[in-house]
Amino acid sequence: MISIFGFLFPYKENPEIWRRIIYYFINIQWFIFIVLSIYEARQIFRKLVTHRTQISYQETWILSVICGVFAIWLSYTLSRYTSYISGALTFSFSFYISFLLIYYAKNKALVPVTNKEKYINKIDEKLVKEIQEKINILFETRKIYTNPDLTLSILAKELNIRPQLLSQFINDNLNKSFTQFINEYRIDEAKRLLKESTQLKIDAVGFESGFNSSSTFYSSFKKITGMTPSNYQKT
Repeated sequence: MISIFGFLFPYKENPEIWRRIIYYFINIQWFIFIVLSIYEARQIFRKLVTHRTQISYQETWILSVICGVFAIWLSYTLSRYTSYISGALTFSFSFYISFLLIYYAKNKALVPVTNKEKYINKIDEKLVKEIQEKINILFETRKIYTNPDLTLSILAKELNIRPQLLSQFINDNLNKSFTQFINEYRIDEAKRLLKESTQLKIDAVGFESGFNSSSTFYSSFKKITGMTPSNYQKT
């Protein structure tokens, strides 16, 4: 829109229109973008206040971009009271910070901090309850564990939490591996099908429960229940 307007009404011939209408239009559009960005990243800003140590590198990058863009917008908005050079200096400073973040990312300077967080920092009890409630609701309503291709990353995305946080929750708070955690839900589903859907073959029960092979289903079922699927069905 700005490009079309600039073609139809060049700045040299219409300086007053550009200084008043177009200048304000650009600043308002820019500000709306910043507000929407903050809203989209509201959980990260909330974590910055409540769980600062759990912020990942990607979240740090998002925060730096939003804050940098806001600083540039603020400088140009206030430039009529100060000087346009403040906007240029702010842009240069933000660009420099962004360059440093990219440099550290390539050199994996922040990776050890992320790994430490997983094993040292305990998850807050309130957050533990929130994660468990999310899992209960998701598993009860959609039975996502019956998806044979389910991974930690997919589940974390469905729960809207970081994979590292979900992994720590399963390992530290439940004392289980991800495979064990999911297989227990799958076995519960298989036990229900063995009792309620007796017309299904045992192998079909395993596949319906989320196992991608009969051997995995049989071994997991016996490991968790102490008996084979066929013996369980007879009890």
